[in-house]
Amino acid sequence: MHYGYIGLGNLGGHCAASLRRAGMELTVTDLNRAAGDAVCAAGAQWADTPEAVAASVDHVITCLPSPAVTAQVLARILPMMKPGAHWIEMSTLGRDDVLAFADQAAASGVRMMELPVTGGVHLAAQGQITMLAGGDKDMFDLHLPALQAIGNQVFHMGPLGSASIIKVITNMLAFIHLKACGEALMLAKRGGLDLAQAWHAIKASSGNSFVHETEGALVLNGSYDIAFNIDLALKDLGFALDFGREFGVPLDLAGATEQTYVAARRPVIRCLRRPLTICRKPIARRSGWRLKTSRSRHLPPPTFPPLSRWARPSRLICRHRGGKAGGNGAKAIAPLPVDSMT
Repeated sequence: MHYGYIGLGNLGGHCAASLRRAGMELTVTDLNRAAGDAVCAAGAQWADTPEAVAASVDHVITCLPSPAVTAQVLARILPMMKPGAHWIEMSTLGRDDVLAFADQAAASGVRMMELPVTGGVHLAAQGQITMLAGGDKDMFDLHLPALQAIGNQVFHMGPLGSASIIKVITNMLAFIHLKACGEALMLAKRGGLDLAQAWHAIKASSGNSFVHETEGALVLNGSYDIAFNIDLALKDLGFALDFGREFGVPLDLAGATEQTYVAARRPVIRCLRRPLTICRKPIARRSGWRLKTSRSRHLPPPTFPPLSRWARPSRLICRHRGGKAGGNGAKAIAPLPVDSMT
């Protein structure tokens, strides 16, 4: 089968590359032509527009940042897709959006399968992302080889709309874990613990989590960049809170976590792609401390793509905004304005 792939961002670029590694025939496009260079170098074909992709392939996969963008792209590809073609949507959407888009596609003779993923961009780069499919079982079975090329765990959650619910749940848990991990590390720092040792102790404890092992390491190494941004997190938390209201489930932790992300976003409102782990900065502001690294003691490097901006995790230096040296060999600096924490 010949697949089209539209949307080669942080996630989509890796997923498209995995399809090519598996030998799938592939045509791709993105607003940013340079985003397609790597996958085209691996043998994919480039098309200048979504319409050109849809007209030249058997089935179309999209990986887009918001329901509004999905609606725009869908309106452009449906008139060009072949009779009996399938549309596989990997974006995180609300259930109502999924069902509305499926009806729109069906009116043009196109069947839809939702396919949100979870696990993070670093696992997508390794072809080890977890895939959550919703839609007809025969469609799932037909495309299973392609799905297995992209991820190492693939779950058919049920009919359309099912995958959107479980994806929102998994993201909600990850965001809550991220906030909790930030508070825990700051508590350890203020308690005078060596944070490298504290990170290892938590990793070996009942309090460990996937988020602590990955995003926690990125905080300690000074990166704060997991290739995911605050606006996307707020979108997903909004979906979760909507489900809570619809299903009558109180989501106290999700609500509190949402406010942390709102606070993290406010000082950088014009920068829509601030890294998600910046949400820990409000914790630092309120405590009066910030986290920074040196290279004298290292943690195991997180398993992310080998990008130069991700230094190896190492011993953490804590700097107090009042200019007083902190524990564990901390270096005193001048008081910092609040904005410098963002």
